[in-house]
Amino acid sequence: MSVFIHTSLRQKSFSSQLLYCMANIFKVLSRGLATTSTAMSSINVVTVVGAGIMGSGIAQIVAQNGKKVTLVDVNKDVLQKATKNIENSLHRVAKKLHKDDAAKAEQTVKSALENLSFSSDLHDSVKKTDLVIEAIVERLNAKQTLFATIDSVAPKHTIFATNTSSLPVTEIGSVINRKDRFGGLHFFNPVPVMKLVEVVRTDETSDETYKQMMAWGRSIGKTCITCKDTPGFVVNRLLVPQLGEAIRLLERGVASARDIDIAMKLGAGHPMGPFELADYVGLDTTKYILDGWHQIYPNVEIFDPIETLNKLVAQGKLGVKSGEGFYNYKK
Repeated sequence: MSVFIHTSLRQKSFSSQLLYCMANIFKVLSRGLATTSTAMSSINVVTVVGAGIMGSGIAQIVAQNGKKVTLVDVNKDVLQKATKNIENSLHRVAKKLHKDDAAKAEQTVKSALENLSFSSDLHDSVKKTDLVIEAIVERLNAKQTLFATIDSVAPKHTIFATNTSSLPVTEIGSVINRKDRFGGLHFFNPVPVMKLVEVVRTDETSDETYKQMMAWGRSIGKTCITCKDTPGFVVNRLLVPQLGEAIRLLERGVASARDIDIAMKLGAGHPMGPFELADYVGLDTTKYILDGWHQIYPNVEIFDPIETLNKLVAQGKLGVKSGEGFYNYKK
């Protein structure tokens, strides 16, 4: 009997100790999960630099999803134009969301605009931000200069991201100290409509930074994919050479631009043909991407310059934005 009692007591003591240990482990795990959750949701204030089509679209979608964002551009005229374009776009979005409720539509626009501010002061705009997204001209030296300028001004925790569509992300970030807090966030035009964001990791992007960028992208309603720092990432690496090959087919007299577009829409299920898409994207943009890749990879034939494309750009025929490209858009 005495042995049984002592054994029972020891078992009870062991059980109590086990429960105590498990409780402590659970507390530690809970703290860890809470810390992780905080880290994942720590991007609350965003600065977008560059008030062109892409920068404006990014700022709009961030504001629409309830996050504070400042759109920055040194050109006040560009900033004023962006302000008007965003307001018009928000009204279209709100009208579509609340077709039969004008009051709700107006409140949607008002709420988004309350989250959005505009500035021409770059340094002041990055002093209290969690994320800086660069969406300026697609030139390596311009992007490097921008990030080098703000690296010592932005808080240490701030993540820097480039929206480049074609330049090496690693090279853009080579001039900054926070290489572990740098990566690519490649949005697609028009940003409020296109659901995809390519999250680009360099060899030095930390796991924490990558996870924060992925979580933030999802929090603004985007579908995020992960890709390495390679020319064109995923979409443009497949898409731009296809546009180039379509132009080469035209040059060889295989088919007309119109028939090639029809073939790809009806035969491949594409919503736009390659010439329609090239005109929409901008022939200068397509040329710039191909030229950049050709400079880096001169032996890759598919990146070679295209005479017809170069001629149209030289003539100022850039596509939809200039009124003429492969097609004429002038009324």
